[in-house]
Amino acid sequence: MLTGKQKRFLRSKAHHLNPIFQVGKSGVNDNMITQIEDALEARELLKVSVLQNCLEDRDTVADKLSKGTHAELVQVIGNTIVLYKESTENKQISLP
Repeated sequence: MLTGKQKRFLRSKAHHLNPIFQVGKSGVNDNMITQIEDALEARELLKVSVLQNCLEDRDTVADKLSKGTHAELVQVIGNTIVLYKESTENKQISLP
């Protein structure tokens, strides 16, 4: 579980990132979760964009993604979700 200080640190790191994944009409599926897990292993921190035509609300999508990928939900702002998962082999971010 992340502390408030760690979440603030990760939010500042994520500010300059662009969303890599988009959740659209079909919602969250197993294939997407697998791809996001792989990307988290490579990057540790990433953004996911929830499109206007997504049938689920952004909080539900954020919950499904964080549970499915076993990642920490850093922030949901607007239609963007920020996820963090410590990499096992490619550790780049050291938390305060």
